[in-house]
Amino acid sequence: MKTSDFYFDLPEELIAQTPLEKRDSSRLLVLDKNTGEMEHRHFYELPQFLRSGDCLVLNDSRVLPARLLGHREPGGGAVEVLLLIDRGDKVWECLVRPGRKVRTGAKLSFGDGLLTATVEEVLEGGNRLIRFDYEGIFLEILEQLGKMPLPPYIKAELQDPERYQTVYSREVGSAAAPTAGLHFTKELLQQVEDMGVRLAYVTLHVGLGTFRPVKEEDILDHEMHSEYCMISAETAELINRTKREGGRVICVGTTSCRTIESWAAEDGTLKESAGWTNIFIYPGYRFKVLDALITNFHLPESTLVMLVSALAGREHILNAYAEAVKERYRFFSFGDAMFIH
Repeated sequence: MKTSDFYFDLPEELIAQTPLEKRDSSRLLVLDKNTGEMEHRHFYELPQFLRSGDCLVLNDSRVLPARLLGHREPGGGAVEVLLLIDRGDKVWECLVRPGRKVRTGAKLSFGDGLLTATVEEVLEGGNRLIRFDYEGIFLEILEQLGKMPLPPYIKAELQDPERYQTVYSREVGSAAAPTAGLHFTKELLQQVEDMGVRLAYVTLHVGLGTFRPVKEEDILDHEMHSEYCMISAETAELINRTKREGGRVICVGTTSCRTIESWAAEDGTLKESAGWTNIFIYPGYRFKVLDALITNFHLPESTLVMLVSALAGREHILNAYAEAVKERYRFFSFGDAMFIH
């Protein structure tokens, strides 16, 4: 399979720059994965497509305000640091701009010296290992100084940082939001729970690799990024029970899907698990647990378009995307949603 097999033409003006006023007023394209039939709905109508005994799997990861703006010491040149992975002992793996000026040994300062840092190592590929120095609790300092690391295709400033968090986010650690969950309100979650739909939470800390384009011509040559994810014993049991009793496991977002598929046994059962995953799901993949998926509209030629094509078939997905473009759906992080069932 070639990367170009997953290309579609996307007008730039369809890339949503800001969230809608109401989370659940976004549009919902409902796609039957077997027939390719489509319905145009709104996200608040989702309960019509759910049944008692189904289980919604939600990623409760919370985005770290991981973008730090500061300057080099001495000299004062501006610097931007993006926290990627906590390596422990106050050391983080980071992206740095401008990279060529921030070498090993460079001293950095943020927030009038509230947070200082030293570059310890330049890694292969250009990331930096940076040791931070501060008094107090790092997360609290980040809440004060850090900014939301919005995806590169969003140029507008975000007025309310909470709109780039799901209403159920609690485990801090993502560099980007699990965006399919942004459509849910607390009221909508309560409504589906009252219907007898189970809510199960997993955690996958979304890395910036999620935005990395596939540069290889053959998709099998693409090296998938790794992300840390966890499934609790309670969630594993909830999903196993749903399958035993004939309910559907419906993942909210590709991150929830990748988490449960990473840790599922061949017979589709789950147990308490944690670790790094670099699972790459593309057409030909046999889903072990997932029955249906709620997701946003993704970038052309991305690993995420390949994942949804594995679920519904490439032709059905490309037809649905063509329809979404024709109907002027909003794309990507702050865009509209799709329910593949």
